[in-house]
Amino acid sequence: MATLKEIAEKAGVSISTVSRVLNDDKTLSVKDDTRHRILEIAEQLHYHFAKSKVDATHSFLAIYNYGREIEVDDPYYLSIRHGIEMQCDKLDISLSHQFQGEPFIHRNNITGVIIVGDGKQTIIKAKELTDNICLVDFRDEKSNYDSVSVNLHQLTRSIVDFFHAQNYQRVGFIGGYDEIDQIDTRESTFCLYGKHLNIVDNEDVYRGEFTSLSGYKLACEMLSKPNYPQALFIANDSIAVGVLRAINEKGIKVPDEIALISVNDIPSAKFTSPPLSTVKIHSGMMGAQAVNMLVEKHRDGRELPLYANVNFELIQRDTTR
Repeated sequence: MATLKEIAEKAGVSISTVSRVLNDDKTLSVKDDTRHRILEIAEQLHYHFAKSKVDATHSFLAIYNYGREIEVDDPYYLSIRHGIEMQCDKLDISLSHQFQGEPFIHRNNITGVIIVGDGKQTIIKAKELTDNICLVDFRDEKSNYDSVSVNLHQLTRSIVDFFHAQNYQRVGFIGGYDEIDQIDTRESTFCLYGKHLNIVDNEDVYRGEFTSLSGYKLACEMLSKPNYPQALFIANDSIAVGVLRAINEKGIKVPDEIALISVNDIPSAKFTSPPLSTVKIHSGMMGAQAVNMLVEKHRDGRELPLYANVNFELIQRDTTR
């Protein structure tokens, strides 16, 4: 009887690739001609295998460190959940959801846990279910778990560089916080890097909640002063919607008198007045990749953690020059 090694040698691929093709692993990215060649060689060598869906026995739990209502105000998190759901559906994986404030789910058949949003205490509870854990939208470097996130340091620096290249001499920031005693990565990077470029001052940094109402109030506070920054970096689109309302009420011209860039590219960003320039984060991919990483770690018995960063891109509309 032929072995995986013999098939791999004839096909010119690794044993792992042969195994995953023969087991119909849908998370494997391989060219169609390579897949066909492996199957043909296996048939020629009379290799006997039973095709099965490798993920049929999986049962994942997605834990969200926020309430269900947050997804209404911030579609960024809704997109992450949809990415998780679509990939689990694609791979025939059973999926349960648990939001903040809901009773913790205790089941013996959980094979993987996805934790969305910063929650170090949640990790402690998740470890009671399984050691196969993936963190989404945050990273705990003290733990030994996989994570999928976006490099907010790099994202923020790219926006500061954009304004600096356009010769803005004074750039402000309007953001929020998840916990009162924690400063958001976007804010801390903005302040440090912006001061290095000599275009940021502490008096132009405003912090509230990640909501449109908070953005409106903070922008009103900023605009009540004798002068204001020439450009603004806003932590997310929801805040930016409120900021734009305050600016429009004051009759300030955008982007001639003040320019704005925010983050997330929510569906309504293109319909604000004027349409919002924003950084698009592929948050749905974050959810999907978390599922893939749990499957791969369970299948291969990998012990070393993987840290994945999804890409981002600036979508320029009418709030920038």
